[in-house]
Amino acid sequence: MYNINQVQSEYMTKLISADYAANLVKSNYRINFGVGTGTSVYMDRALANRLKNDTLLRGLEIQTEIAIRRDLLETYKATTSVDQCRFYASHFGVHDRTMQQEGNCWFVPILFNEEPLYWSQEGNGFDICCFQVAPMDKYGNFNFGPVNADLWGIIKNSKTVIVEVNESMPIALGYDSHINISEISYIIEGENPPLPEMLPKPATEEDRRIAEFIVDKVSNFSTLQLGVGAVPNSVGTMLADSDIRDLSAHSEMFVDGYVDLYNAGKLTNRKSRDKGLSVYTFAGGSKRVYDFVDDNPICRSAPVEYVNNVHTISEFDNFVSINGCIGIDLYGQVCAESAGFRHVSGTGGQLDFVLGAFLSKRGNSFICTHSTRVDKKGQKHSLLHPTLPAGSIVTTPRAAVNYVVTEFGGVNLKGKSTWQRAEMLISIAHPEFREDLIKEAEKMGIWRRTSKGEYL
Repeated sequence: MYNINQVQSEYMTKLISADYAANLVKSNYRINFGVGTGTSVYMDRALANRLKNDTLLRGLEIQTEIAIRRDLLETYKATTSVDQCRFYASHFGVHDRTMQQEGNCWFVPILFNEEPLYWSQEGNGFDICCFQVAPMDKYGNFNFGPVNADLWGIIKNSKTVIVEVNESMPIALGYDSHINISEISYIIEGENPPLPEMLPKPATEEDRRIAEFIVDKVSNFSTLQLGVGAVPNSVGTMLADSDIRDLSAHSEMFVDGYVDLYNAGKLTNRKSRDKGLSVYTFAGGSKRVYDFVDDNPICRSAPVEYVNNVHTISEFDNFVSINGCIGIDLYGQVCAESAGFRHVSGTGGQLDFVLGAFLSKRGNSFICTHSTRVDKKGQKHSLLHPTLPAGSIVTTPRAAVNYVVTEFGGVNLKGKSTWQRAEMLISIAHPEFREDLIKEAEKMGIWRRTSKGEYL
């Protein structure tokens, strides 16, 4: 650790150009380009330029997580083959899907709460990690900005640690939310781009009906986990306009819905743990989310092994967890990652919060989905399946599922038998598909003719 008088001279000693950083890379290196809003910009661009000209540089592996970006990685654009450079993601966003569909991106399955431990496993460490940070303070500390997640797990298991200074990065106060210059190998400066935004899609009528069901289950002094998407943000907006009061935030992701709740005077954080604080492991949304967390003492960024820990979540009374999915079958198995064999999203912390919320006193988790989707040809398909389509990945196993909600209502599957589950799930399927689902459930031996008349 350097004293305050040594900090500035140490900064100048470690300051390098992005091209210098790119030239540190050797063939067969494993590189981590950071997490979320902190994903590398300067070195990514410099390494891309090197890849275009250095035909001897081969066998690179580059990994990102929750990469919140405006465009594909520059290194990906410059890569000519998987032999030159392969790409990996432990969360799967729009750019990861594009890279995978073009044949060069592989998913790393995770349980988000334990991801920091993965990088210490044999063969999983990194030769270089490089990520964006806020400018250094007078004590030699660089703030991570609105991302924490498993960043310390990556840093501790990287041989070389490079930070990219971005003056546009907000200061996110929190736990283990900064790195000292003594723990850094090199520093790069650049043009300070503004943080890319993650704007929620406008809510549909189906989204609003799903949100209405959930809001009806929320009580005063509830602690909320709101995920990404139209439904969680609709829940935030509806709660802001409701009579419900004294809500708290403990969430993997800090989103626009929490800003709505704060502005309405509803986000008071009068909870049993981390009282007065909105705790999250990364933030993503519109610019107002980044402005809200910037140097805000009521917001706390924290490592994912704390935020997503099942036991931490369970200690909050009235915990409400809201997540989406791609499909669910009549056994209650939830797929939130793939549409058949086509990979769509990552595991994230869905299972962490489903388990933790149910262990909370009077807590509940809600898995949300529209009852149908419409394909490019205009044909309607049910998202409640007899069994998940071939290739589907089970994100949340049937035994863990609590509430399932569609625009036709919600059902609590906890403690229900296979035939009860089938019957309850059919009751919230789109009416056009209920009879077909009944026939399939009968073939599967998990449906009995009991309350059919109540919902058909």
